Amino acid sequence: MQKRQLGSFQVSPLALGIMGMSFGYAEVHGKKEMIQLIHKAFELGMNFFDTAEGYGAYNEELLGEAIKPFKDQVIIASKFGIYQEKEGSWDLRLDSSPKRIKQALEGSLKRLGVECLDLYYQHRVDPKVPIEEVASTMQELIKEGKIKAWGMSEAGLPSLQKAHAICPLTALQSEYSLWHRAPEKEILGFCEANHITFVGFSPLAKGFFGGKMAKNATFAKEDFRSVVPKFSPENLAQNYALVELLQDTAKSKNATPAQIAISWILHMQKAVIPLFGTTKEERLVENIGALSVPWQEGELKDFNKKLEQITIVGERYPQKLAEKTGK
Repeated sequence: MQKRQLGSFQVSPLALGIMGMSFGYAEVHGKKEMIQLIHKAFELGMNFFDTAEGYGAYNEELLGEAIKPFKDQVIIASKFGIYQEKEGSWDLRLDSSPKRIKQALEGSLKRLGVECLDLYYQHRVDPKVPIEEVASTMQELIKEGKIKAWGMSEAGLPSLQKAHAICPLTALQSEYSLWHRAPEKEILGFCEANHITFVGFSPLAKGFFGGKMAKNATFAKEDFRSVVPKFSPENLAQNYALVELLQDTAKSKNATPAQIAISWILHMQKAVIPLFGTTKEERLVENIGALSVPWQEGELKDFNKKLEQITIVGERYPQKLAEKTGK
């Protein structure tokens, strides 16, 4: 698997997110099976794994146990700045004060079983803490050897500029997919100009692009998608036109809808690393297969023309969570 540059790291062109293995989708999957899945990803060439304090202590512990046999051969990213008031709850708190950052990092290092974290993201910008103060704390942690690099998640351009000027950013993790292309407006250009790798989460639109979700799908109340406006019954039905485009394109290219969605990102944006989550080995293998999907001359252009004719409706977050992004 050909590697991509992430600061001083050489990482796989796809990253595996651990979140959904225990948080966000109304189900905690078996530890043994999830460890086997992480091992399979490593065997297939993936060496970039993502978790966060905000996903609950078990999520980091799971990843930490899984990587024990090869922890010196992988790049691990975690996040600070969001924590659960109660384990497993969506009642999330923001706190990027220096004291809380250091406390969060010590907890993450212990749960992951490492002495130094490769990449540490600010999960969301904290409006109560100046970003310059956060960046200075990151600079301190790098000097202490507690982290190797830092990044931000869902941050707006002004915060990125201020933070990067204090302590250079290695990565920005934000949503990017066929139905959320807002980063193209100014964020991706800034990242490219400043050698900041963009890690795009939800490339499969939280499972929507997998080709298995019905037009009239419903979700359990514990499932995050149950409160996402794009997944409301009326919006889901209209947005399904995008799934149909993926299905048609997949048939013509002997691929799957998920492979087309991921491959589109890889061909559109050379400096973007898609970050996907899965709990099934067959989906893992399928998604990695996106690396082998070819696009003939003119195919991408034709696909994008059809894409422009589709209007996506609904916001990607409920208001309470949307207020925490783009700061």
